[in-house]
Amino acid sequence: MSDAKVPCAVVGAAGLIGQHFARMLAAHPWFEEPVLVGTDRTAGHSLEEIWRLPAPVPPEMAGLRLRTATPRALAADRIEVAFGALPSGTAGPLETELTRRGVSVFSNASDHRRDREIPLLVPEVNPEHLGLLDGRTPGRALLVTNPNCSATGLALGLAPVWKLLAPTAVHVATYQALSGAGFPGVTALGVVDNVLPFIEGEEEKVSTETRRILGRLTPDGVEPASADILVHAARVSVTDGHLEAVTVTARRRPERAQIESAWRSFDPLASVALPTAPHPPIVLREELDRPQPALDRWAGAPARARGMAASIGRVRWDPPHLRFFLLSHNAVRGGAGGSILNAELAIARGLLPRRVRS
Repeated sequence: MSDAKVPCAVVGAAGLIGQHFARMLAAHPWFEEPVLVGTDRTAGHSLEEIWRLPAPVPPEMAGLRLRTATPRALAADRIEVAFGALPSGTAGPLETELTRRGVSVFSNASDHRRDREIPLLVPEVNPEHLGLLDGRTPGRALLVTNPNCSATGLALGLAPVWKLLAPTAVHVATYQALSGAGFPGVTALGVVDNVLPFIEGEEEKVSTETRRILGRLTPDGVEPASADILVHAARVSVTDGHLEAVTVTARRRPERAQIESAWRSFDPLASVALPTAPHPPIVLREELDRPQPALDRWAGAPARARGMAASIGRVRWDPPHLRFFLLSHNAVRGGAGGSILNAELAIARGLLPRRVRS
């Protein structure tokens, strides 16, 4: 990594994920203070004026004002990385235009997740999928996506034990936080004293994306993992943190101690100094009533990686079935933090085209 920080922008900075981007990019050792791109409605407002997260606005960012900016304007300002926090449907064409103009995009939206030539990345799980970028025109800007927020946590929890168990099927029920719906989110009348057993498109995303993340990179692209992944998705009255009840049907019969050891020792980025990487990325809880969103959503160390670790608990191994609960912060690990970590890995791998700046 060069000593020169990377000029960056947050596109969609007024939304929930956009504000988490701003929070996590404050005083980042690799990125300059971000340009905050909003809409005609939010342009001109300071970050402090539009702030809606429960965490305080970073003091050094509070006075930054949102602006409108086209891909052409961001390229002219010599922005090198755009963090995408726009909603799916709106994001796709704009992200494509940004890369065409030389701005690398690390996106939260689903628009490009199924594109065969674009990495769908969880750095601890499938960093080799960055090889999909090898065929691009030399010097061409990058487009990298992070997965659906539930798929991110699920893939992170399954990866350490995948080869050990050789699953034939994975059944998962997700209990998803309100913040997964973004701002303004789910109406209070719809979720108080209630559970909503349908989130449009969610079950398909978790299944398809998890299989791709755990899949194998081949000369023809990514060959998805062969195990069936069967998903129930529900919205619950929790602010942040997606809880998942996971059942793995395994071909192999390792000892329970081997399974737990695989989770505890899993830290494939330990030798790569990425500022937002949690060490370890999985926290194994021994208590019978953990993980819980209120207690475990901010798991992850060092301080910059708070909210980036997945917590696993209530482990039961009754061969051929492994059952456990998993919790991850949907807006951090499954959102802004995931994209920032993807960008850090791309920089560490020397994949980010750098412009010569006077």
